[in-house]
This record gives sequence, C-alpha cells and structure tokens, in this order.
Amino acid sequence: MNDSPALSLPQPLRGIVPPMITPLRARDELDVPGLERLIEHILAGGVRGLFILGTSGEAPSLSYRLRRELIDRTCRQVAGRVSVLVGVTDTSFVELLNLARHAAEAGAAALVLAAPYYFPPGQAELLEFLDRLLPELPLPLFLYNMPQMTKVSFELETVRRVLSEEKIVGIKDSSGDLGYFDQLLELKRQRSGWSVLVGPEHLLAETLRRGGDGGVTGGANYHPRLFVELFEAVTRSDPARAAELQRQVLALGALYTVGHHASSVVKGMKCACALLGLCDDFMAEPFRRFREPEREKVRAILRRTGLLA
Repeated sequence: MNDSPALSLPQPLRGIVPPMITPLRARDELDVPGLERLIEHILAGGVRGLFILGTSGEAPSLSYRLRRELIDRTCRQVAGRVSVLVGVTDTSFVELLNLARHAAEAGAAALVLAAPYYFPPGQAELLEFLDRLLPELPLPLFLYNMPQMTKVSFELETVRRVLSEEKIVGIKDSSGDLGYFDQLLELKRQRSGWSVLVGPEHLLAETLRRGGDGGVTGGANYHPRLFVELFEAVTRSDPARAAELQRQVLALGALYTVGHHASSVVKGMKCACALLGLCDDFMAEPFRRFREPEREKVRAILRRTGLLA
C-alpha cells in the first residue's frame, strides 16, 4: 500500500485537469526523472487535478505492471496537492477492478471509465455493465465519452439513467458534439455536485460559456498555464482576454496536424514535451516517436507560439 495522502474529490470538480502523457524511455520502462519534471511542470500551472492512464496516456498500450507503477509514482509525487484521477478502461472486467483497487490503495481520488471496446456493448449492455461494476468500485467514477476510440457513446438516455448513482460524479465528453454537450448540461441540473468536463481543447472556452465545469485538455501537458488562464478569463467574464488566449490555443493546435495518423495527437504532445526538456517522447509500441522532419515542424510551432526560443 502507498502512503501517499489522498485528496478528497471536490464535487463538482471544476477547472483544468490535464490528461497526462506517460513519459517512457524504452519498452515497458517509465522515464522516471521525466515523469517527475512533467508532474511538477503541470502542477505549477495551477491545474485542479491530474488524469493519468487516459487516451493521452496511451493506457491501452501499457502493461498492467507499468500502469500500477505509474499510479504509485504519480500519487506519491502529487502527495495530495490536487486530485489524481486514474483511467481504468479495459476489455477485462477483472483487470479493470484490479486497477481500480490499486488506484484506491495508492491514494487516487477518483476513477475514469470509457465504454469497453473491441466487443462494443449496446446501451442496455452498458447499463448492465455499470450496474455490476459500481458496487465493487472503491472510488468515485467519472464516465468518459470517447466514441472515436471505443466506437460506443454514452447515449443521453444512458447517462440520464445513471445520474442518480451516487458513485458516478461526472462525465468527460470528448465527442466534440456541442449539441450532446448541451444536453449533458441539462442533465447536470438534476444532480448537485455533478461535473461536465470537455476534452477537445478548442472547445474549452465555448463549453465554459455554456455552463461546463472545465477541461481535460491535452495541451496542458506542455502549457498548463495557458489553459488555466483561459478557464479563469471565461469564468470571470473577461471576453477580450479569453479571445486572446483562445487564439493561442488554436495556434498550438497545429501540433496535432503534423502527422498523418490518429497517433499523431499523442506524438505531437510528447514531442512538444521532449523539445521543452520535460521528458522523453518514446511512444508505447507499436507506435514510434516523430522522426526529424516532424520534430522540426513541432519545433517551429513552439517557436511561433513563444514556448521555445
């Protein structure tokens, strides 16, 4: 058991909760010094939480041993300064529970769950899955709507039917569908303390204006202060400052168009962090880091946006 102090989860959780990349130095090996630097860099930006083992964290490509090590090291270093959220999405019910229990023992504050993938469940099956799972979970749970990866959405009626489940405390929506997000906000009015967080960073400002609680924004790995300041500008109703910061967010979004494959989003984030001296950009296999032509493009974007001299 880890002796890291756990931070009780704010309800609702509001603000910026970066989906941390997983610094690696080789196959099944964490870049430990890089992990430590990255965590301190993110926390110094004023974030309200840290989400590990999500899409940006390459969780499905990591061994269970390495996932447990990452949980332990992250919780120990964060030491209760912010809430640590741990992704437990898996195709195996048993391994999902094993990871959830390990996260609780390590001092995490909450769990994050996308729909099981490979054998895509129907909505009735998804409800049955949650009905069996919730009594066994040791921590509060955020749903994670990521249909691009799982091929299954948490449909609005499904969310409505689990809204009264005390253990489910919110949802992260990465669908990019503002109509769906608006409907989540309608459901949120029926449940005190429920959080609705957005994934796509270009939608952060707009979803905050509509009543969202914050963002799980990948760019906060390498530029956390930008997203924290955007959150603050919108919530204090400073449209001029928010517009200026939004332009910076969109400029940095060019990182995600450097490559030609779905993996390029994570490659771009990792490459940016490496060029900023935060951590190695080794990718979990079967993927490989950007080669030099792509790295030069990322370097140019960081220079244009003032992050790199």
